[in-house]
Amino acid sequence: MSPTKPPVARFRPALGLVPGSAGAGDASIQIALLAAIVESSDDAIVSKTLDGRICSWNAGAARLFGYTADEIVGRPITVIIPEELRDEELGFIAKLKRGERIDHFDTIRLTKDGRRIPISLTISPVCDSTGRIVGASKVARDISERIRIEQLRRQSEAELAAEAAALGKLNDFSTRLWRCRNLEAGLREILASVIDLSGADKGTIELYDESTRALSVGAQRGFESSGLDALRAATADAGCGFGAAFDLGPRLIVEDIESDSNCEPMTACARLLGFRGLIATRLLRADGAMLGVLSVYFPTPLKSTEQELRRLEMCTRQAGEFIQRCATERALHEREEALRDADKRKDEFLALLAHELRNPLAPIRYALAVAKKAGRTPEQQRLGEEVIERQVAHMSRLLDDLLEVSRITRGTLDLKKTRTELMTVLGTAIESARPILDAKHHDLSLNLPKHAIAIEADAVRLAQVFSNLLINAAKYTDPGGRIELMVAEKGTEVVVTVRDNGIGISPETMPRLFTLFAQEQSALARSEGGLGVGLALVRGLVLLHGGHVEARSVGRGHGSEFLVHLPVGAETSEHRGTAATSTDGHRGPALRILVVDDSRDAADMCAALLALSGHTVQCAYSGRQGIAVAEAFRPHVLLLDIGLPDMNGYELATEIRATPWGHEPTLVAITGWGQAEDRRRAIDAGFDHHLTKPVAPEAVLELLGSAEPLSNSGVSTLT
Repeated sequence: MSPTKPPVARFRPALGLVPGSAGAGDASIQIALLAAIVESSDDAIVSKTLDGRICSWNAGAARLFGYTADEIVGRPITVIIPEELRDEELGFIAKLKRGERIDHFDTIRLTKDGRRIPISLTISPVCDSTGRIVGASKVARDISERIRIEQLRRQSEAELAAEAAALGKLNDFSTRLWRCRNLEAGLREILASVIDLSGADKGTIELYDESTRALSVGAQRGFESSGLDALRAATADAGCGFGAAFDLGPRLIVEDIESDSNCEPMTACARLLGFRGLIATRLLRADGAMLGVLSVYFPTPLKSTEQELRRLEMCTRQAGEFIQRCATERALHEREEALRDADKRKDEFLALLAHELRNPLAPIRYALAVAKKAGRTPEQQRLGEEVIERQVAHMSRLLDDLLEVSRITRGTLDLKKTRTELMTVLGTAIESARPILDAKHHDLSLNLPKHAIAIEADAVRLAQVFSNLLINAAKYTDPGGRIELMVAEKGTEVVVTVRDNGIGISPETMPRLFTLFAQEQSALARSEGGLGVGLALVRGLVLLHGGHVEARSVGRGHGSEFLVHLPVGAETSEHRGTAATSTDGHRGPALRILVVDDSRDAADMCAALLALSGHTVQCAYSGRQGIAVAEAFRPHVLLLDIGLPDMNGYELATEIRATPWGHEPTLVAITGWGQAEDRRRAIDAGFDHHLTKPVAPEAVLELLGSAEPLSNSGVSTLT
């Protein structure tokens, strides 16, 4: 027979009141009040006997566990206790029998529908009227929300701790990165830190070359070289990883290669190399320009959080700044090296310049000494004159080369292009180089086409190109050597090759061969080493003609060859060049000429030359003296130096033009300053012509030969 359900009223707190005694009515009221409080409580309040049968069950318990009071009262309390926790109940009873209270014990209970809910239990002993413990009162509170909040708090604390640890790693990464003094070490540091922070196990950093628009591996981790090559090929087919950031925005994320249909071409490679996910991020300069791509690879499918992506963004930003800093430092270092090299070459050039300018002075002085000797023979006199003429021409050529290179560098050299026959240009160049070729007994071999080749060119400048190359070959080839000059047409261009069997060019010299003052070191010991401007001049002039020049050599001791590529026009069968005009002697009428120069030697020798050519000449050695002489002499032509001691040539020309007679004479400026600004200033001052020192005598005579005296005034002008 099942036990009868005891009424709830049998269990009440030990209040010290006995039914039937004085105050029993008040106690009944208190019990009723207590029952109302229990029934209306949000917490589950349950009472039970010591043997575990449920005696009371309030509305809060019904809401929490799903049983009504009618369903549960009289049943064992184990109905709501998970089997694995039923030993807890035995422990509670033992404590209750000792009169102990259990406060806020967290445990798990079962609901009617089988759900497990976390609760907090407070258990108190229940006594009868004699004070004997006969049962227990349990207050159960649902702590699901509290546990959820605690879990969220612990999760937040864990995330904050992870974020703090990550930030600490980022700070350490920044410190280590900025201590790296070279690009290679920095790239390794970047890759190691990004792999550590992201949880990847492999990675690569590729650097972008703006000139080739291609990526090359700067650092890698976790790949064998063969595996890396296979990965590059596979990702190129799939459009992932390497270089994908070019087309797919600043970052590419592949969560799982196995399930991404776009990555099918690289699935087999990914399995072989052991990765499932990847992130490829562009590395950018401060101005947004491409620096490279950083890619990391994950062994499992990827689920990146926003925080992880932010940390990756911070790393890649620092990586871009570091790569840019290294590029800037490298450029500065290269510039410093270039400046040091330029300074060194400048010093070498100055030493060479002094050497090259002193060399012609010795034979000139010897020739002058011979000319002063009373017993000299006509043959000795002629030889001395030839020596002086040859050495002066050599010095003039050195200075001309320097001036031409300077004009090309500043972009102020103007070409006078006309329809020109290439063979005529080459003939002029050969004649210019002939003295040094003959002096060293070189064998010059010509391989030229039989038909004419027409080009648009400045014949004088282009002849200068080929004469420089021939002279260069002659200088750097031992006596009795072989020099070849060849011409070949290739499509729309003609290639002129100058080849020698001389000392050759070392690999170290080749990259700077066409720069100013560059020379092969082994050539410095040669007396005809030159100033190192000839090849720079050749390159500049060829570029101005729309072509290019290249040098080839197997190395020192194996000769060299220079190839000049020029655009060609239509063929022509007749010579279109202008015949050279002889300047021997004076052509045209005699003129009155005033030479003004503070250098007495220059003025007197010029006057002597002009007098021997049939002109009437006077000299002045200062500006004021020049005006006074001109007032009385009324010259047809005035040759005026610019750098005069009392007034410069511009001021002198202005004063002459201001006189009543000064508008008719021809004014010729003779100066060491030959730049475009100097010519413009001379014209503004009233000069008709501008000649740059050293002036060739034939140039002066040719200029004067075109003058015609005016019959009505006795004054001539130059046309």
